[in-house]
Amino acid sequence: MNSSYINNMSLAFWAVSPVFLYNMVYSPNSPFLLYLILVPLVGALALFLIPSESIQLIKVVALNVSLFTYIASLFLWIGFDASSPNFQYLYQADWMPYGNLYFTLGIDGISLFFIILSTLLVPICIMLGWSSITIYIREYMVALLILDAMMIAVFSTLDLLLFYVCFEAVLIPMFVIIGVWGSRARRIRAAYQFFLYTFFGSVLMLLAILMMYFQAGTTDLQILLTTEFSTQRQILYFLAFFASFAAKVPMIPVHIWLPEAHVEAPTAGSVLLAGIMLKLGTYGFLRFSMPLFPEATLYFTPFIYTLSCIAVIYASLTTVRQVDLKKIIAYSSVAHMGVVMLGLFSLNAQGVEGSILLMLGHGLVSPGLFMCVGVLYDRYKTRLVKYYGGVVHTMPLFATIFLLFTMGNIGLPGTSNFVGEFLVLTGCYQTNTLIAALGATGMVLGGAYSLWLYNRVVYGFPKPHYINTYADINRREFFMFVPLIIGTLWMGIYPEVFLHDMHVSVANVIQHGSY
Repeated sequence: MNSSYINNMSLAFWAVSPVFLYNMVYSPNSPFLLYLILVPLVGALALFLIPSESIQLIKVVALNVSLFTYIASLFLWIGFDASSPNFQYLYQADWMPYGNLYFTLGIDGISLFFIILSTLLVPICIMLGWSSITIYIREYMVALLILDAMMIAVFSTLDLLLFYVCFEAVLIPMFVIIGVWGSRARRIRAAYQFFLYTFFGSVLMLLAILMMYFQAGTTDLQILLTTEFSTQRQILYFLAFFASFAAKVPMIPVHIWLPEAHVEAPTAGSVLLAGIMLKLGTYGFLRFSMPLFPEATLYFTPFIYTLSCIAVIYASLTTVRQVDLKKIIAYSSVAHMGVVMLGLFSLNAQGVEGSILLMLGHGLVSPGLFMCVGVLYDRYKTRLVKYYGGVVHTMPLFATIFLLFTMGNIGLPGTSNFVGEFLVLTGCYQTNTLIAALGATGMVLGGAYSLWLYNRVVYGFPKPHYINTYADINRREFFMFVPLIIGTLWMGIYPEVFLHDMHVSVANVIQHGSY
């Protein structure tokens, strides 16, 4: 199939898209969120109707569907009412009416930006595999589109049982991506480790959801928020949810799967792991554990503080000793998510809003760093630090982009992570000055390992006995970096655009818990 025909199909698709999006957003009682979930699923199904020999058409269709989903998610933001305390774009349908179970979707200012971040990263991941993925290309695109739909469903569902289903369904395409398109021989082991670590804890959460259902008669979040659980039951439920969410964050000591999964996964897998998968656990704490179990949250706050401080300091010190580029970024993610947990359990508006901003900022900066590593690996087939040096002499554009994301990882003022970390430490300081001081050590250690990594890779003399041919980033790679660069600087320079839509939703969480 020639390229002109494919281009004409793409133009026709985008010609009718604005009309479709307009009808979805502004039609009364339009199930917008349901459509948003179905679009990538229908796109994945359509890929199976294309002959496997039409590789270019498969890539173009997958890219167009993912871009359409991203643009449609922006319409969620355009039509969002930041002053409303209620969930918006509500959709409810009978799921199991005999059991009083309903398929309920809706978003607020917390979940809105996670949906947009999810839909942004998927087309970037499709472009990452444009030339690097050479086997099972159709299946790779299908896995990414299914993952896109499941991530939207996780952040928009308002039913605990449905959340559990989508929460676990996300694991399946990611398991396949790591196991099939991973870069090294241990990818199968890493895929199983990732799956088992994150699945076992979730079984306890399922038991807790069933106990809540037998007590309240429903798993609808909006009804459960008005249901009072005894202190003993809250502690039991909190521990069950903690077992699932802590492994996803991941919190120490259940973090071992993350560095292994990152090292073995393809670049797109690492981008989605760092950008979205790590946020599922912290989102779960914020959406379910904190408002549903307020007394248990207060009871376990010192325990969470202890684990988070250990994560910040231990993971940062471990990062300095790594020799693999991906493991360095993976351990830094563990440290950053420890700071996020400190902000969440400060239980005040500054800390919680800061943790959300830091999650979003980390969802831009960490994928950017993994993409930089992917650029190097695609060219030189190694991720060991010792083989690199003097990259600035031969890859100046790459060195500039790598510097920007390194500064973002440190939390330099003007980048997204700075605002989130500043608000988190402000919130922690109001609650416990010692915890704020321990959390701040992560900023210092983060600067140490980030600058050490950048200095080893970019400066010094090239090492021609290891690498003797160099090539700077190409046009496709540059345009993959652009949205992440814009987002990182936008959140760092003018964060009020994002904070404005969070205020009411965060206040609701704090009010439900009476913190």
